[in-house]
Amino acid sequence: MALTYNQSQRIRATIPALAEHGDQITKVFYRNLLHNHPELKNYFNTVNQENGFQPRALAALMLKFANNINHIYELIPTMERICHKHCSLGIRPDHYVVLGKHLIEAFSEVLDPVMTPDARLAWTKAYWMLANMFITREKQLYGSFGKWSAWRQFRVDKKIDESEDISSFYLRPVDGSSLPGFMPGQYVSVRVNATGKEYKQIRQYSLSDAPRPDYYRITVQRDQGSWLSQPATPNVCPYATIPGVVSNQLLDGVRPGDVLEVSHPAGEFFLDTNNLSNEPIVLISAGIGVTPMVSILNFVVEQQPDRRVSWIHGARSTVPFCSHIASIARGRSTFRSKVFKTHLADADLAGVTYDYDYRVDLAKLHPDDLWLTQHAEYYICGPEQFMLETAEYLEAQHVDSSRIKLELFSTARGT
Repeated sequence: MALTYNQSQRIRATIPALAEHGDQITKVFYRNLLHNHPELKNYFNTVNQENGFQPRALAALMLKFANNINHIYELIPTMERICHKHCSLGIRPDHYVVLGKHLIEAFSEVLDPVMTPDARLAWTKAYWMLANMFITREKQLYGSFGKWSAWRQFRVDKKIDESEDISSFYLRPVDGSSLPGFMPGQYVSVRVNATGKEYKQIRQYSLSDAPRPDYYRITVQRDQGSWLSQPATPNVCPYATIPGVVSNQLLDGVRPGDVLEVSHPAGEFFLDTNNLSNEPIVLISAGIGVTPMVSILNFVVEQQPDRRVSWIHGARSTVPFCSHIASIARGRSTFRSKVFKTHLADADLAGVTYDYDYRVDLAKLHPDDLWLTQHAEYYICGPEQFMLETAEYLEAQHVDSSRIKLELFSTARGT
């Protein structure tokens, strides 16, 4: 049932207080929720709890919801991203009952006296409007997963070093059954018993190969932690003060033969293999953002050998998959590759191991490298600020936003 006019006005009246106290609300919410339901710690990223990223993301989402209460369709891109994340974590309808109870209680505790009985009733109704939208969409996604809707065991078949701090893990299902396909660009969740953590930890990793019936591949980068931290900078996802709770454990402790718990592939950032175009495709990445791009590239090379592709990547020093990319470039006249590096080694050769000794700057490229005169599709993955700046540059070159896809990680940000 929709909100009444008066209920919408009650919610709007709380927006100033919500903007001022949103962080405090989410801190109270998570504190009480995880104290009363410690089993939910199996679902939450404790690193993002410790560095404040998750509470800030929830506060931003609540404010966005309040500001769009009369036109919820504005939230659809954000909701789709959240729904995929929830399904990769195993969130179920009964969780929304617990979450709703503690969220409204946090509102009342922090926003009193703004949170009048009428405002509380309006927010409760609004919460369930939103929750039911999530539940309905997530039911559809779980339905598309078929029989695989819970955690599944995979054995590490092999581990390949892609660079000095990045390794790929080839994962085969323990039960030996054929794997479902996925859209290139999607991710899986991996759940582990992390050292020093009371509860299991879950992280998402992009699938880094084209769909295969017998294995999945994920590629993991070592997390150096707080040396990259810029928590005060807008649009920059902060890193943990304790680096790599899961990623570093995978790199340091997991060996071929070990078994990992893995979720069904999910994610709203992908190349739609059900609606393929023959227009050029431009893959733009930085750092570990290369992983979904390799998945997309491998699919296109195998399934659309005549499709024009531009590969643009930025790295500090070593470039993962460099030999693989070089082999594609040698055998494919419609493939363009441009690599930006910021830290050159003595062995680096211009035009061989890199093209530009800068951070990624699309303005330095020839327009043909970006297929700007064509109706190309653009896929961007890397640090959030990098993605937003790249998309802004492309739009300034008159690329329609509908042809630009970003792998955004923050669930509180729109497209």
